[in-house]
Amino acid sequence: MSAQPEMPPRTAMEQRTAMEHGTAMRVHPELRPAFESLPQFSDPYEDIEATRAGFHAMLAAAPADRTGVDSERFEIPRADGSALTVEVYRPGGGAGSGGGEAAAAGQDARTAAHGAGGALPAVLHFHGGGYALGRSLAGQDRAAIALCRELPAVVITVEYRLAPEHRYPAGVEDCYLALEWAAERAGGLGIDPARIALAGKSAGGGLSAAVALMARDRGGPAIVHQSLYVPDLDDRVGADETADAGGANAEVADAEVADAEVADAEVADAEVALSARVSTGRSVQRSWKHYLPEGMVAADAYAAAARATDLSGLPPAYVLVCDLDPMRDAGLAYARRLMDAGVPVTVRNVPGAWHGFELFAPETRVAKEMTAHWTGQLRAALYPVVG
Repeated sequence: MSAQPEMPPRTAMEQRTAMEHGTAMRVHPELRPAFESLPQFSDPYEDIEATRAGFHAMLAAAPADRTGVDSERFEIPRADGSALTVEVYRPGGGAGSGGGEAAAAGQDARTAAHGAGGALPAVLHFHGGGYALGRSLAGQDRAAIALCRELPAVVITVEYRLAPEHRYPAGVEDCYLALEWAAERAGGLGIDPARIALAGKSAGGGLSAAVALMARDRGGPAIVHQSLYVPDLDDRVGADETADAGGANAEVADAEVADAEVADAEVADAEVALSARVSTGRSVQRSWKHYLPEGMVAADAYAAAARATDLSGLPPAYVLVCDLDPMRDAGLAYARRLMDAGVPVTVRNVPGAWHGFELFAPETRVAKEMTAHWTGQLRAALYPVVG
C-alpha cells in the first residue's frame, strides 16, 4: 500500500472556502444569505458608550409603527432615592389608557371571555443586550408594541440599570421592583393581577427566570408564565473555551481552532467562521465578566438562574433556543430541570439559527415562524382555554 502524500498547508483563500463550505452545512439554508452578509463580530465592551450610541442611532433611523398602541412612562422610587423608569404600553383606548381614536387593536373575543372587568393580562418585558445595552428609545420598544397588539396585553418595559456601571444585583432588583409595582397598581393600570407574565430575550430571558425565582422565594406577586427567549441564564457558558484560550483574546483563540488537529476539519472550519461573526462562548463570558461583581467567582441563583438548586413551585415556562447559540445547551438543561421539578414547560429549538438571527433576517420564514410560536405560547398562557 502506498503512503498518502502529505498535504501542503492551505492558502488563506482555501481556508476561507473551506470555512464557508463547513458553515453552510450548519446554517439553515434560508438563513445563509443573511449569515454571509454579517459584519465581523466585535467586542461591544471596548467602548460601551459608543456601542449604546450606535444602537440608539440605528433605532432612531427607523421609528417603530405605534398604530393602535398608547404608552406612558412612570418613575418608580428606589430605596436609595433614585428612580426606575418603566413604560406601560396598552392597546389604544384600552383600560387605563389616556384615550385616543385608534381601535383597541387585537381586543377580540379573548378579552371579553377572559377579562376581569375589562382588565387585560400583563407582560413584564425585560430587554436583552448582555445586561449592558439594548434599551429602546422612549415609546419605541418594538417587541412590546407587537405583543401589546397581538396578544393583546398591557406590556411593561423596564429600564433596569445596566452593567458594567451597575453590576449585579442592580438590574435584577430593578426588574423585581417593577413586578411589585405593576401588581400593586394593577387596577389603575387596567391589569388582571391573576394574569401577569414575565418575558425576555437573551439577558432579558435570564432576568425573567431570576425574577420568577425571587417572586417564589420572597412570597411576591403571582406569575402565571415565564417566557424565556434564547435565555442567558448560566455564567458557566463558555468557561471552558476561555480556560482553553489561556487568557488570549478571542481572535487568537479562534485562529488556534483552525490550526488544531481535529478529526473533522470541516466542523472546525465551521466553528471558526461562526465565531468570527456571531456570539460564542467567549463572548458570553465577556458579558458575565462585566455583569457580575468583581471578585465573584460563581454567580448565585438570582444572577444566573441555572445555579438554582430548587426549581419547584415556579410558574409554567416556555424556553426557546437556537441551534448555533452557545447558550442553547444551558437553556435546554434548564428546561429539563424545570420539567423534573414538576413545572410545565414547552421547548422549541430553531434549527440552523444563531443567537439574534432574526434581527438580520426578519422576513425569512424561519424568523416569522419562531416569532409566531413564541407569541402564540404567550397568548395561550394569558388566555387559557376554559372548559
